Amino acid sequence: MDVPLWLWFAVLGFIVAVLAVDLFAHRRAHVIGVREAALWSGVWVAIGVTFGVGLWWWYGAGIGQQYFAGYLIEKSLAVDNVFVWAIVFSWFAVPREHQHRVLFLGVLGALVFRGAFIAAGSVLIASFSWILYVFAAFLVWTGWKMLRQRDEHVDPEGSAVLRAFRRWVPMTDAYHGQKLLVRRGGVVLATPLLAVLVLVEVTDVVFAVDSIPAIFAVTDEPFIVFTANAFAILGLRAMYFLLADLIHRFVYLKTGLALVLVWVGVKMFLKVDLFYVPTAVSLAVITTVLTVAVVASLRATRGQGRRAVRTSGAPPFRTASAEELAALEPLWRRRSAGRPGDDAGSGAGRRVGSRR
Repeated sequence: MDVPLWLWFAVLGFIVAVLAVDLFAHRRAHVIGVREAALWSGVWVAIGVTFGVGLWWWYGAGIGQQYFAGYLIEKSLAVDNVFVWAIVFSWFAVPREHQHRVLFLGVLGALVFRGAFIAAGSVLIASFSWILYVFAAFLVWTGWKMLRQRDEHVDPEGSAVLRAFRRWVPMTDAYHGQKLLVRRGGVVLATPLLAVLVLVEVTDVVFAVDSIPAIFAVTDEPFIVFTANAFAILGLRAMYFLLADLIHRFVYLKTGLALVLVWVGVKMFLKVDLFYVPTAVSLAVITTVLTVAVVASLRATRGQGRRAVRTSGAPPFRTASAEELAALEPLWRRRSAGRPGDDAGSGAGRRVGSRR
């Protein structure tokens, strides 16, 4: 597949443009409802599908099928990521009007991390053909592990990343609007929203370790791998607000995702030396497995409505009062030496930061 340099720049420019439009449309913090989320989800899916149709028309059916197989894999695995976000937001009691900002920044980070992973994966495959066996074995093992642990859920409180963050980063115990950092008593402190963002980024890196090898099982074209990932990720925020309250209904989705990972792992094994499974067949298998999983889930839980995710225990953080917000100092102002209250502020920052 011969991809001209201008096409790479055009795709990157388009991604930056649509992110800017999305940020402008959500510049004001507000609760995103189901209708708005459904509208934006439709927009992002339409963009991804239109791009795939363009590839199909320009480069042929083979390339088009590879793109749609990769896009479907990434989109379906992203649903599991959305469910993890819902648990994280519930445990942190993040105000719903501030969740979009965290997800927007999380998607930016995900694009950068996945771009780096894709570049590294392409170099490894080009340099060491045997690495495909490693990827295939990892996918089969991951699918088997997901199948065995399909009823288990992430526990933010037990996260080593969160424990390290709270140990080493001075942090307030209250949300201050959409601020990630605040200055109080001359000390710059992280807000709980920054801890949430760090956890969101880390979870996406973990999911990328599964999804990047999975898409390499259906195509080894870096352009297709990147664009399928990018257009699947761009719709994650809207997908979250659309599906977060429906987690309890997708009871068989993890089983379907596990079978997809096992399938693409086996396909990668066969692809190395034995037999190449046509992309059309792979796309049909993936579509069938996911469709059956979703339909079976909805039938098994029919009659159940939307329900917010709930975690046990009292919320660990609160919302800052109007007086606390008014008392904040300019964030980037230099701390003056010997200013009254600096030592006390530093001590308070250390006490809050060491809270575990």
